[in-house]
Amino acid sequence: MDIEILREYCLAKPYTTEGTPFGPDPLVMKVHGKMFCLFSISNFQSVNLKCDPENAEEMRANYIAIEPGYHMSKKHWNTVKFHQDASDDFILKMVDESYNLVVGSLPKKLRETINK
Repeated sequence: MDIEILREYCLAKPYTTEGTPFGPDPLVMKVHGKMFCLFSISNFQSVNLKCDPENAEEMRANYIAIEPGYHMSKKHWNTVKFHQDASDDFILKMVDESYNLVVGSLPKKLRETINK
């Protein structure tokens, strides 16, 4: 995975913003102010993504690259290491799922702005 590919993929999603609320590192992607993706700028080796708790355990069991979220809720976040058994395409699908989970948790009025 290339850092610019991941960054641009996230930023192409409606109402996505980027920032560094935890200091100069990591870069955090948010939709309407809620995080859906974060990764280190200085040590780009993995990405943290929100996940459906029912799927999280299964993904961790099936992929060496997927672990419980580092410094995140282990139930709702996965850390995915690059250059292992999770392909870049699969990681981007996980980004989509993370984004959609966050959008689904937004108030109806905000969801409607995205679904137009």
